[in-house]
Amino acid sequence: MKTSDFDYELPEGLIAQVPIEPRDSSRLMVLDRGSGSIEHRKFFEITDYLYTGDVLVLNNSRVMPARLYGRKAGTGGKVEMLLLRRSGGSMWQALIKPGKRVKIGTSIEISTGIKSDGANEPILLADVIGEVGGGIKLLRFSDESLLATLGETPLPPYIHTKLNDTKRYQTIYATSNGSVAAPTAGLHFTPELMKKLEEKGIVCRYVTLHVGLDTFRPVKEEDPQRHPVYHEYGLICGEVATELAKAKREGRRIICVGTTTARLLEHAAGVSNGVLKTFEGWVDLFILPGYRFRFTDAMITNFHLPRSTLLMLVSAFTGGDLIRKAYGEAIAKGYRFYSFGDAMLIL
Repeated sequence: MKTSDFDYELPEGLIAQVPIEPRDSSRLMVLDRGSGSIEHRKFFEITDYLYTGDVLVLNNSRVMPARLYGRKAGTGGKVEMLLLRRSGGSMWQALIKPGKRVKIGTSIEISTGIKSDGANEPILLADVIGEVGGGIKLLRFSDESLLATLGETPLPPYIHTKLNDTKRYQTIYATSNGSVAAPTAGLHFTPELMKKLEEKGIVCRYVTLHVGLDTFRPVKEEDPQRHPVYHEYGLICGEVATELAKAKREGRRIICVGTTTARLLEHAAGVSNGVLKTFEGWVDLFILPGYRFRFTDAMITNFHLPRSTLLMLVSAFTGGDLIRKAYGEAIAKGYRFYSFGDAMLIL
């Protein structure tokens, strides 16, 4: 198995730059792993494939205002920061541009400029106090209460169009602040669709996995098993764990909304010998072809970047031949790819 096995050519025009309206009018490709069949529908028609008693598991993580802009104290050089996660209480792990020019000991001044009344906006200082490898640096802020005000919602690097409403890069059920990228499979759900699911007897339950660096970082090693996986923080409460375990025993389908949800459930089940229990901690499971899924019966996902850990996970769940066929058909039929793109239901 090589990383190049998960590469493909995508016309740039198929990278979705803006979200479609309404959310659930995106296209839906339905893959049946048993028969190998592929169907083309609209996302709001997903109810045709879900049955009473099915359990949809959704990631309620919310994208935090993690992108910050500043200048190096003294020289005035521009600096861009992407906060990844809190580290050790008062410190933050962050990607910094230009990383090689921002050394340990550098102070970065962050400000929104001048208010309408002529007063200076509060300036936040970020001190670079260390490195953790992989281009990630440790920052300490002078006043963390200003982060929510000065930070911006980050969009993936392949989206070049300004988003007028940042709420469109949040799921409608996002409640737990902590992701640097949206769990994008959930962006297709609307309140109306959620109501239809409830009326059909489909159970929706929520877990948390804060999406980190690997969602948009390509695998550079030709042997994917040498790729360092970025740890992400996850939470499954006791009530949800008990209900999912019960559904599994009763033979009801567990349908993961997104690769993040699948990783969390599989990791949590793995650390407890296949029995899902309350979980809170770091998730570092890297799912590659050959992995045996313990808890995921079906999956809703978007179309992922070449050479990404997400495409590798989906290939492990679906099978390499079928996923290559599906991606080829999606490109031929003009599906929209990546975060604001169309969806896939894998049965």
